[in-house]
Amino acid sequence: MQLNLRQIEVFRAVMTTGSISGAAKLLFVSQPAVSRLLSHTEQRLGFTLFERIKGRLYPTPESRQLFREVEAVYAGVRRVGELASELAERRSGILHLVSSPSIGHMLIPLSIARFRATHPDVKVTFQPLTYQPLTQMLLDNHAELGVVILPVQHPNLLSQPVGQARLVCICPYNHPLAHRSLLSIADMQPYPLISYGIHTPFGTLVEEMYREAGHTRRLAVEVSSPQNACSLVQAGAGIAIVDEFSVKSRGSGDLVVRPIDQAKILTANLVQSRFEPLSQLAQDFVDALRRTLREQGFELTEPMRESPAKGKP
Repeated sequence: MQLNLRQIEVFRAVMTTGSISGAAKLLFVSQPAVSRLLSHTEQRLGFTLFERIKGRLYPTPESRQLFREVEAVYAGVRRVGELASELAERRSGILHLVSSPSIGHMLIPLSIARFRATHPDVKVTFQPLTYQPLTQMLLDNHAELGVVILPVQHPNLLSQPVGQARLVCICPYNHPLAHRSLLSIADMQPYPLISYGIHTPFGTLVEEMYREAGHTRRLAVEVSSPQNACSLVQAGAGIAIVDEFSVKSRGSGDLVVRPIDQAKILTANLVQSRFEPLSQLAQDFVDALRRTLREQGFELTEPMRESPAKGKP
């Protein structure tokens, strides 16, 4: 026998509340109506759903197994409802954004402010995230557009360069390196280095710079992000190599920033689903982001290919 939706609804209500009276209140029907439908369901199924002991209902093993499947169905129904609400919000104006922390501290907020100046009725959600959760948000369609400063390699995602910045050295104002206009890796060798683990993306980049310069990178303090490195340098714990995006977010007056000879270049990339074209709102945000990057000195130095915001994925 197949259960109809009403039978499933009543069964779930009894399981959830633990009683006929509780189910009746939950469904806004009478207790006799719940009892009759539950009894009829058990007769049609050919097995007992509840043991009745001293006026109380106790689910049978078969009932518990059935309930697990029913809950899975209800979870799917809830997801459909959430998606319907999400689609309705998008039509009225909502944009979900994610970004790498480095670019998310200042450049994305500036771009959001610029975007909302011309779209005051649009709701924007924004989360700066590390690589894995950011990628998952895009894959799950919980975010429409991401902006990252490290490559995203996934067959279901499209990536497009939109800006760039170099790795630079930062040090306190009273540091000997602060008096030099251009640094080499050799110049930095004598001083305690605040840097990243070898198996992290930033750690790999900095390691390559040292190896290509013929030097060994020696960490005095290991950190997980350029933002942590900036804080430690400001506190006087050493020097660090960070990206210009992160330095820009610190504001002026905190640190001395010096260029490094043969420094690696980081590219800011737009990332989107390969299967979902960007909405008009997302395209407008991309335009605001490009203008912000240009104003802040992070525009690409070579011509860009066609943006995924304008073409088909």
